[in-house]
Amino acid sequence: MSVSALTRRYAKALVEIGMEEKAVEAYADELAKVKEVLSQEELLSQLLDNPTLALDKKQAMLSEVYKALELSEGMVKFLGLLLSKGRLCFLSQIEESYRRQADELSGILSAKITAATALDDVQQQAIASGLEKQTGKQIALTVEVNPDLIGGLQAEIGGRLFDGSVKTQLKRIEESLKNP
Repeated sequence: MSVSALTRRYAKALVEIGMEEKAVEAYADELAKVKEVLSQEELLSQLLDNPTLALDKKQAMLSEVYKALELSEGMVKFLGLLLSKGRLCFLSQIEESYRRQADELSGILSAKITAATALDDVQQQAIASGLEKQTGKQIALTVEVNPDLIGGLQAEIGGRLFDGSVKTQLKRIEESLKNP
């Protein structure tokens, strides 16, 4: 089974549990917190991924994280399952998949906009409303700045990239001139 299929399966199971417990958003927040801790604490991540370290020692280390973050019982069980199955290393991908699936349930579509320069609130609102008209869904917009684009925008929505950057247009022109 591919990693993406595996992470989608775990995320879907957690979304379903979250719906039953009416804690979809709470689980999203808790997953993000755990992901952040594990990404910041590299030694902890390495120890948890180490196959030679006993499972009970890993569980003891994680229980300290659970207490510090005040995680719900459902999330503690879910993370315990990931740990016991050796899947904790996929937590970042599971969290991303969980967020997408939870947003789908609530009718929200995530869109990532990359621009050459910073966009003000009016520009961001105009982009979001245009995307909402195109998709028919509410848009959760994140904006990044990448000066290498020279100008224009890149929009990533639902796993698809729409590239309207000057850099890409210049590359297309260059390719067409090389291959007449």
